[in-house]
Amino acid sequence: MVHILIERHLHEDQLATYMEQAKIALQRTYIVPGFISGEAFADIQDENHRFLLCKWKSLEDWHRWATSAERKELLSPIHSILKQPEKVCVLEN
Repeated sequence: MVHILIERHLHEDQLATYMEQAKIALQRTYIVPGFISGEAFADIQDENHRFLLCKWKSLEDWHRWATSAERKELLSPIHSILKQPEKVCVLEN
């Protein structure tokens, strides 16, 4: 099992759009093989600084999803409102 920490910095005034699109993306991800769970977090000092912590059955499951055309299309609306590309960190315990 692996945890994936995704860090995102939103452009100003894009929080509502982000929240809507992130909800859609997370709902779709729940049916992806290997996905276990996901939690969203916000920086207390900056509401435009967002984190997503996801749990996957295996690194292979994550890589399959991370590199899929479906994920790219699904996250396109989110990626278009980011100040910089999202940062992804793979964690294990």
